[in-house]
Amino acid sequence: MRKLILIISVFLPLCAWAQDSLEQCEDTCTHIHGIDLSHYQGDVFWQAVGENAKTAYVYLKATEGGDRIDHRYEQNIEMAKRNGLKVGSYHFYRPKTDQRLQLANFMAQCLPEQQDLLPMIDIETAGGYGTEEFCDSLFKFLQLVEEAYGQKPLLYTYTNFYNKHLCGKLGGYKLMIAQYTDREPVLADGSDFTMWQYTCKGHIDGVVGYVDKSRFMGRHGLREIRFRHDIVVEEKDKEEQTNE
Repeated sequence: MRKLILIISVFLPLCAWAQDSLEQCEDTCTHIHGIDLSHYQGDVFWQAVGENAKTAYVYLKATEGGDRIDHRYEQNIEMAKRNGLKVGSYHFYRPKTDQRLQLANFMAQCLPEQQDLLPMIDIETAGGYGTEEFCDSLFKFLQLVEEAYGQKPLLYTYTNFYNKHLCGKLGGYKLMIAQYTDREPVLADGSDFTMWQYTCKGHIDGVVGYVDKSRFMGRHGLREIRFRHDIVVEEKDKEEQTNE
């Protein structure tokens, strides 16, 4: 039987072998783990998710582009917080959509008072732009997000996308890198990253079907991505003084 397993493993792609294993990363390590969810997961039994001691945080999809809103966001964030999870919200960035329109869409959902974690920007497409034009679009948006929330957002992207378009350009930003293998990601510029989304085929009580799972790298932890409410209050006070 052992020889048969070894033979099969040679022919199975590494990703498939890692994804389909019943043993999940959090079963074998001591890192801080979490999940991200959107309407694709359907109804979530949040009490069961909250009772899972290995799940410390959840990122919820709030918006996409200039007008799309995840229709389960409001319910998900309320229930996740009620069941004791640290919660953050993310926006799927569309490079060809007006940046201020996207910011307004995100801010209408991602309310500072509801956030435990930094807002996250999901960067997966260049929208048909070349690297230079894409980066020009992206950094204009990131600057707007930072000004609105008083702190740099967490950035999510894939290893290959980072290496193709963003290599050497994201100094100062905390990163969540997606790579669905049992090998830790390596960025071409040697940059450190805070979190690794290691599977899109995870399982957790309370969610039917697959769920994305991530964990902190090395000594990184939740404190590094906590939402600074004091900064938001300071920025509001400055605006009020300016308007007087």
